[in-house]
Amino acid sequence: MNQGLAIGKDMETGDPFSIACEKSQRILICGKTGTGKSYTLGVLIEELADIGEDIVLLADPQGIYWAMAQANTSYRETERLWDYDREPRGYRVNVMVPGDPIERYGGEDILFEMERRGIHIQGLRLNPSDLPPEMWCDLFDLDINELMGAAMFKAVRNCWKKLRHDFLLDDIAVEIGKIQTHERTKEALLRKIDMAHDWQIFEETRYREIWEILQPDAINILDLSVLTQSRYGLRNLVVAVLANFIFQVRTVARRREALGLSSDMRKVWFAIDEAHNFCPSGMSTLSKEVLIRWAKEGRQPGLSLIVASQQPAAIDAEILTQCGIRVVHRITSRDDYKAIDALSQDYLSGDLSGRIKLLNGPGQTLVIDDERESIVPVQVRPRQSMHGGGSA
Repeated sequence: MNQGLAIGKDMETGDPFSIACEKSQRILICGKTGTGKSYTLGVLIEELADIGEDIVLLADPQGIYWAMAQANTSYRETERLWDYDREPRGYRVNVMVPGDPIERYGGEDILFEMERRGIHIQGLRLNPSDLPPEMWCDLFDLDINELMGAAMFKAVRNCWKKLRHDFLLDDIAVEIGKIQTHERTKEALLRKIDMAHDWQIFEETRYREIWEILQPDAINILDLSVLTQSRYGLRNLVVAVLANFIFQVRTVARRREALGLSSDMRKVWFAIDEAHNFCPSGMSTLSKEVLIRWAKEGRQPGLSLIVASQQPAAIDAEILTQCGIRVVHRITSRDDYKAIDALSQDYLSGDLSGRIKLLNGPGQTLVIDDERESIVPVQVRPRQSMHGGGSA
């Protein structure tokens, strides 16, 4: 990339303001409800789509970003787009729905209407083999050092040894039946496999590469709103499997690129709204470990990460400290102020919290950039596409 992400204008000078994207980035977007956090995330996604060089994947827990397929129709906003050499437009959107889209969305007529508006929709099913044995144990909260956890670990590992990628839930059930352990343990594990069937998020016929459903010329939206926040963490499971798979594939691709060999695996930007639910401070989730790995090790294979949250203090510090760019809208929580202040570098002179308190309108933000050693008050530009985050 040789362009920046033109997100708005410097509020002090009136000059256009861009975020650098020549290299992999870690970006935090935060702000309390109503200050424009999700709106700003949408602006960044539009900019990445306009450049069109990398795969863009957005985890959407609210089910609002599919509206990016339609042009912004708010005249109050669009009349100001000309100041940025932009115009209202919709984007190619590929919505990935865990499970059966018709069932998840509640009817064929909803799907038909979304597709009529230019939204491409496809079901996403996870490959059981894309979960390592220890993740199967974590999914069901099983301790690998105890009887049931050890049996689950062994069953999945046996599937790997015999079938490699090509095993399904029923194959795990068969291996559970072969393990020498108490019948009650087997029955309990088989009930868990039956429950996994009922979730309808696993492939049941064949192994399917995730690259088959990621579209490089579209904004790929992972609609997690169709999954409840269950105690088994299905939203976190989906994020973990995709993030882990992409990390592995891009690592191989980067090695090929370094050796001068061909590779058709583009670099990836992964944006996560409400990120505190996926990499929370002070507790574990299925997705937290791999997201920390993205933040710490993802630069080399060309993986960028954007985390957005109303509660920056609730995001794990190992990810926050990797975010060299912070886009801070108005916040009011004392804990959130402390979290942002803790990231401050020596070049930030003066009272950062005082500057944040001066932000008093939607879309006003401070952009803190450690590489440039700068802090700039920015008015975020209007969206070109429709913002789906308004209240009903």
